[in-house]
Amino acid sequence: MALPLAVLVSGGGSNLQSIIDRIEEGSLDAEVRLVISNKAGAYGITRARNNGIPTKVMSHKDYASREAFDRDMVAAMREHGVTAPEGAVVMAGFMRIVTPELLDAFPDRVVNIHPALLPSFPGIHGQGDAAEYGVRISGCTVHFVDEKMDNGPIIIQAAVPVQAGEDGDSLGPRILKLEHRILPQALQWLAEERLTVDGRHVHVKVGPKPLAAQPRADSEPSAPALVWPPLEEGF
Repeated sequence: MALPLAVLVSGGGSNLQSIIDRIEEGSLDAEVRLVISNKAGAYGITRARNNGIPTKVMSHKDYASREAFDRDMVAAMREHGVTAPEGAVVMAGFMRIVTPELLDAFPDRVVNIHPALLPSFPGIHGQGDAAEYGVRISGCTVHFVDEKMDNGPIIIQAAVPVQAGEDGDSLGPRILKLEHRILPQALQWLAEERLTVDGRHVHVKVGPKPLAAQPRADSEPSAPALVWPPLEEGF
């Protein structure tokens, strides 16, 4: 059975689109059953509707607490058939810290994508903070979510060199291209039940597909990426 997903967005939803695209290509064995946004104008909701995916807009401002908001999100997910342990929740540009109301409903099944190499540069300005600091290498991280911001066990990371004089505005799009690759890969591992969490460590069981040592053809040749664990065919 395809992995049932609920995807949470607050903005443009390009990572949601990468999930949809990989599902359509056949490389990601999943089904997006619900997209939730805490912002009515989020383009991610439009992307979902354009692809026939059920959506729900829930403003966090309408709730007295984070817990109440998360409780209603879990109820909406369950109504659309996203439950643990079969299903998973993807935070794809969702600008909220979640609570045990969500995490306890989906233990080790809530995944986030962050545009920096955690544990460095957590928060909403990861790309800009990294560039301003003067790092030589930056990138993105897919990790399991816990109660702390950008803190849970890391599943996969991708790194790119930071070019001289680069700022967050120019670095961000290059990192985003890698986000679109490693997030679906992590979800496919989850769909195949190949991820084991041991404290802060996530182990990836070797699968039937050969690991791809080289970047895809659509990667930028001027900025080769290092991805670990390595991407597999289709990603």
